Amino acid sequence: MAARALALILVVDAAVFAIDPVIRHTWTARASLPLSLCDVALVIAAAACWWPRQPLLIELTWFWGLAGTLQAVATPDLTVGFPHLEFFEYVVGHLGIVIAALYLVVGLGYRPRARAVPRVFAITVLYTGFVGIMDAVLNADYMFLASRPVHWSLLSVLGPWPWYILSAAGLALVLLFALDAPFRAGRRTASA
Repeated sequence: MAARALALILVVDAAVFAIDPVIRHTWTARASLPLSLCDVALVIAAAACWWPRQPLLIELTWFWGLAGTLQAVATPDLTVGFPHLEFFEYVVGHLGIVIAALYLVVGLGYRPRARAVPRVFAITVLYTGFVGIMDAVLNADYMFLASRPVHWSLLSVLGPWPWYILSAAGLALVLLFALDAPFRAGRRTASA
């Protein structure tokens, strides 16, 4: 019941995020498409909470939520503050993804499967490639592939463009393995 309630909160947040720029007449293809990894993670986390027996959804929520979205919570790239609607969309969405990841894995006991790290990393690289193509077509900067965020973030210390993208990929892989480490022993025991 709690997982489905969380799923509904995440879906409403995603819908408000998509509709708000249309209502305010600020929608542009360069800035308003739900292409950032956190936008996709929001929908994935909602789906994982609604259908928690789908292991890939759990894995993506766990790894993207804690390796990626948690970075966005710690170093938000917002141009508005409290009490602006965009501030609430950002906070609810990003914290919701992190809460969903923790609830599903720590609270409900779902675990990433063997080979989850290479699977999630490959999906992330493929999606990043797709977003890079969209950035080029739209002259946009989704996922900060064309330039670093204006506000300080972890990307600020990972080198100049385009090297910070490679540095971020390496760091992401390290974080994925670290997030998988608590489950490796359990998988070994289960397979023995």
